[in-house]
Amino acid sequence: MTPSITEKNNSHKRVKDTQLIFWVGLIVVSVIGFLFYFYIPPATDIGAAQPIAFSHRVHAGIKDIQCQFCHSYVDRSIHPGIPPVEKCLYCHKYIIANHPEIQKEHMYFNTGTPTPWKKVFYLPEHVFFNHQRHIKKEIACGECHGPIETMDRLKGESFKMGFCITCHKAKKANLDCWLACHN
Repeated sequence: MTPSITEKNNSHKRVKDTQLIFWVGLIVVSVIGFLFYFYIPPATDIGAAQPIAFSHRVHAGIKDIQCQFCHSYVDRSIHPGIPPVEKCLYCHKYIIANHPEIQKEHMYFNTGTPTPWKKVFYLPEHVFFNHQRHIKKEIACGECHGPIETMDRLKGESFKMGFCITCHKAKKANLDCWLACHN
């Protein structure tokens, strides 16, 4: 028994419909994949690339170097201070001195150029934040900055007022706007 013309047409139509669904599906998946990688790249969660591949995981975690060693102004200024190239070379003049990333530090030092570190934590301009007050109250850096000792590249953030207020309420700290932050 040979298939009728109608059965052949229906069979051919099903094959065409299946092919159409396949190609449309492939295009939709490709567009979604492109948009995902274009707008949400896979490296989003690892933080900004720095001019020197510095690892907080190695320095603050494995080597257990205290934050204040590199951020030396944090206990006496409103700015924590970005370490100067001399601070890095204090150790790295002797430790893995020929590593390519350390050679970049030597280049900055030899040319008298500050290392162009990228800022990762942001506060609104109208906020006055004093690290010194928090250090005197023995608040660990990680309470605000997170587990930096576990991160190679820091994924910074813009601190919002709600974050600070929640912490101040929990610690029964000053909530007076003008005395605490906005002065």
